[in-house]
Amino acid sequence: MGDQEIFVSIISSEMETELNLLRSEKSAYRNLDRTVLLALLAAKNSFQKARFPKENLGINIGSSRGATTLFEDYYRQFQQHQKVSPYASPTTTLGNISSWVGQELGVNGIQIGHSVTCSTALHAILNGIAWLNADMANGFLAGGSESALTQFTIAQMQALKLYSDTENAFACESMRFQKKKNTMVLGEGAAVALLEKTRSANTSAVISGFGFASEIIAHNSAISENAICFQESMSNALKMAKLNTVDAIVMHAPGTVKGDLAEKNAIDTVFKAKLPLLTSNKWLIGHTFGASGMMSVEMAALMLQNNQFIENPFFSNARHLPQELKTVLVNAVGFGGNAVSILLSK
Repeated sequence: MGDQEIFVSIISSEMETELNLLRSEKSAYRNLDRTVLLALLAAKNSFQKARFPKENLGINIGSSRGATTLFEDYYRQFQQHQKVSPYASPTTTLGNISSWVGQELGVNGIQIGHSVTCSTALHAILNGIAWLNADMANGFLAGGSESALTQFTIAQMQALKLYSDTENAFACESMRFQKKKNTMVLGEGAAVALLEKTRSANTSAVISGFGFASEIIAHNSAISENAICFQESMSNALKMAKLNTVDAIVMHAPGTVKGDLAEKNAIDTVFKAKLPLLTSNKWLIGHTFGASGMMSVEMAALMLQNNQFIENPFFSNARHLPQELKTVLVNAVGFGGNAVSILLSK
């Protein structure tokens, strides 16, 4: 199976140019996995204009799969030659994403990594909130990075029968709830956000509520028919914000038959007649696994800043855009039934 047969689109030349420039900056960067390089780019771009505390800045950039490309390359070398590079271990740990970002930014706070599969980035936000509220950090850089576009990873999704085989222009039919087959497509990306306890000139949005929950699963890759975990996480976020509805929801909606519909059932159950506008971004950028939640947060923040709702072409909202977008809820869930909902306010 060749690369061109499994890739839906080619990574932009601009991105490759930026990554190559980054590799050329420091010799140590040449040995880093693409997940780390993407996180470095995201962090550097975030702080080109923004001011951030260098003293006690916490960093938690997670990943579902971690150093996928390097790990597969090193294992292939081991199979062939029964030995590997001394870089194999330090460059394939999850923790080296946050630590290298800390090195690049020159900060001295906590630097941690984790994986909660596809809800990883939103769990990083939860960690950041906890550290800030405990006065254990002056600021917190939270996010996710994923570069899992390898043949083995895609083969795993195909083995689960989750992967799209359509030849349509938009192969991922996220939020087309009437579809009869799975249409998930993998993407790569990294996104981070700087969390602060108080508003500043750099504030893009305010976290006015959050919720998290897990549920007992019947299958390793499934959630319940009505996504009990999402019902609880959304309800808890609304309760914290003292709201009974929001203007819009950026759904997790990975493009699978059961996953998309279960989340929609949960939204219908929680919001009933006060259904918000619904959208997603995976139909356009694919499923970026551990980074996906922060990609959705970025989308939500942009909608709030520009007072512009971004439609999903596979779903028609019954209600119209309010005069002003004030609140957007972001959902994410990972294998194991771990759901997180982050409520952003203007």
